[in-house]
Amino acid sequence: MEVLYVPPLAFLLYLVLVSVLAAAGRILAGPSHPNAAKSSTYASGEESAPNMQSPGYRPFFKGALFFAVLHLGVVVLASGGVSTGSMLYLVGLMLALVALILG
Repeated sequence: MEVLYVPPLAFLLYLVLVSVLAAAGRILAGPSHPNAAKSSTYASGEESAPNMQSPGYRPFFKGALFFAVLHLGVVVLASGGVSTGSMLYLVGLMLALVALILG
């Protein structure tokens, strides 16, 4: 059982497992029958506006980065003991979060 802890072997095992599951999913899904209704945009039963643009993900990157820095910072602080270094790290984390908030 210790062999599963070796990263390259675990990766190969997971790769085989994912391939088997993906193949089983393709078999269960059955053949596809493409038509115009399946490839058209769905807008709650209404025709979509041809000149409307999608907003993209750019506005969400700042929020995602904020929470990633916050959660990873808390994990690092929780895994260390109380020391001067961890207090300096906390101050740096606060400054990084303020910088992310201000843009």
